[in-house]
Amino acid sequence: MNVSDFLERHYRHFNARETLAAARSYKDLIEKRDGRMMVTLAGAMSTGELGLSLADMIRQGKVHAVTCTAANLEEDIFNLVAHDEYRVIENWRGLSESDEEALLEQGFNRVTDTCIPETVMRHIEGRLTKLWKHAAETNQPRTPAEFMFELLDDPELPQHFQVPRENSWLAAAKDAGIPVFVPGVEDSTLGNIFTARVIDGTVAGHHAMKPGTAQLEKLASWYRETSSQHPIGFFQIGGGIAGDFSICVVPMMRQDLKEDVPLWSYFCQISDAETSYGGYSGAVPNEKITWEKLSRETPKFMIHSDASIVAPLVFAYVLGL
Repeated sequence: MNVSDFLERHYRHFNARETLAAARSYKDLIEKRDGRMMVTLAGAMSTGELGLSLADMIRQGKVHAVTCTAANLEEDIFNLVAHDEYRVIENWRGLSESDEEALLEQGFNRVTDTCIPETVMRHIEGRLTKLWKHAAETNQPRTPAEFMFELLDDPELPQHFQVPRENSWLAAAKDAGIPVFVPGVEDSTLGNIFTARVIDGTVAGHHAMKPGTAQLEKLASWYRETSSQHPIGFFQIGGGIAGDFSICVVPMMRQDLKEDVPLWSYFCQISDAETSYGGYSGAVPNEKITWEKLSRETPKFMIHSDASIVAPLVFAYVLGL
């Protein structure tokens, strides 16, 4: 029994039924309505190696734009060049404070059960600092994703790959030529390092990095052009800035620019957040109607589960696996 048949047979109720319904609707948007899909990544999805399935979705033309946190951007590259140096902690719930201090002293940064080695951060810092300096000195700013695309063009980098390049969703996005938007870069390891290098004078100013507002302008152009020919869906993993930044392009264009662009044509969110107490991550989809992001008729799905479990299943269904 393949994955799609398994879901059709067993996913009948509760979050399972919602998962199957969301997957069916995603597939319908792409295949029957000639739609396009924005995927947003929050949480530690790259460290969780979601690239194994997301990269294939991009290569197969099932994802047409990505908005991610800066942590997901950098951690896809970290995994690509240092996968074998990571450490998995099976009993991570039982770690003591002394255990955590020992990991720190050994040069590891823990994300739940996975520890990222500090060495990979310094490795990538060294390569990126050259690109940041050049951008500042030549007044040719880049977005965070553009710096990473440039890094992937470094002919020396493949020598350091510890997993196949096809496991990287960022490499797949670069190859496919789809846009990657990264708001809030300062909330990441490399965002912190970039700021430090500006402060100590290594990089001659913040102007080397394009801000989120410039990326929002680029997103508006993409949405305007794409929505004139195709309905666009929104598949949100987690919450936070990755989701809210990109979904807000529609009300910004409609309300602030007075443009007659269509609303998002599909919405699905995978989240473990409870129904909102004021937090965006737990807001139910209907709330987005009041913000002129979705319409009453938009297919809407809210899957309360672990995205590292659910997203690969949805992707497998869309791919017909």
